[in-house]
Amino acid sequence: MVNFEELKAFYSGKKVLMTGHTGFKGSWLTVILSLLGAKVYGYALKANTDPCLFDILYGSGMSSRSETELHVRLPGSARMPESMTESHIADIRDMDELESYYNRVEPDIVLHLAAQPLVRESYRIPRETYEINVMGTVNVLECVRRHPCCGSFLNVTTDKVYLNEERPDYKYREDDKLDGYDPYANSKSCSELVTHSYADAFLKAAGVAVSTARAGNVIGGGDFSQDRIIPDCVRAAVSHRRIVVRNPHSIRPYQHVFEPLFVYLTIAMRQAQDPSLAGWYNVGPDDADCVTTGQLCDLFTAAYGEGIGWESPEIPSGPHEAGLLKLDNHKIRTVFGWEPVWNIDRAVGAVADWTKAWVRSNEAANEEMLRQIREYTQ
Repeated sequence: MVNFEELKAFYSGKKVLMTGHTGFKGSWLTVILSLLGAKVYGYALKANTDPCLFDILYGSGMSSRSETELHVRLPGSARMPESMTESHIADIRDMDELESYYNRVEPDIVLHLAAQPLVRESYRIPRETYEINVMGTVNVLECVRRHPCCGSFLNVTTDKVYLNEERPDYKYREDDKLDGYDPYANSKSCSELVTHSYADAFLKAAGVAVSTARAGNVIGGGDFSQDRIIPDCVRAAVSHRRIVVRNPHSIRPYQHVFEPLFVYLTIAMRQAQDPSLAGWYNVGPDDADCVTTGQLCDLFTAAYGEGIGWESPEIPSGPHEAGLLKLDNHKIRTVFGWEPVWNIDRAVGAVADWTKAWVRSNEAANEEMLRQIREYTQ
């Protein structure tokens, strides 16, 4: 469950450096942190989709401006609660630029979300994927190591870090072997190991609490990524086409974006208060919400309506992707008392609601985003 007031009491006035703030998860998180009263400093490349959630939130072209203060666009004179959100557009691989920005901000908390996050893209650009996901992590951790101001560091990785043997009814636990198959998954496995090393060799002794969070497949309004099923559903729906589903029988731990984002904030808060809680955590739904891609599409078409449907090619195309993956969420339940808030039906319904609002206008989509945050946290 979410204790919004506890989070607000902790984050209000805190300086939070977030890498990857222009991405799908990062864009949502800038809004949530602003509602919590945090001072948000974002460091990322410009958003790589068109349209992109970041520009829907803050205005056309904002993800390309080198440095700017952000305000969510709402209809008329409506404004979000005042808190500073700053966007700095730069490359995580540029150590000098990153370190200069880090030193200027002097963050209390670092949330590392920047990544090349797509499996199929990683087959096309494996070297760049490793540069971003591994050396990008090294660069952020070097800033934390060299400049003692941050007390809490969280690296956001993925459920795909595990050596996935696709065993029926097996759910991966935090102590299982890390060895992702494709370049994306494997680079995230490496990012985990880098984080473990920095925590043990440098940061624990320096008083920095360090964790990683391995989230399952995340869905939500405003994801326009290529080669992801919910964005494919959205694109098909708004253009009145049938959805093409590559692997309708693949089982994934789907969850709404709110689930991991509020877990990230909880981990970063609680480990700052008690460093013994730092560690490696799965963030995944319960078994009932681990569904096939085909079932997910059924839920979306029912929620969106308007006569849309889906189809699957007889022979799946593209490189290897796992057919089965589930996470064991027992540890995070036990340590933090967390449990999922929205089931898969409500999660998919929220995507459909946001998409319909966005079709009306960007401002309507932003209003819907704030409405969903209120619903989830209450």
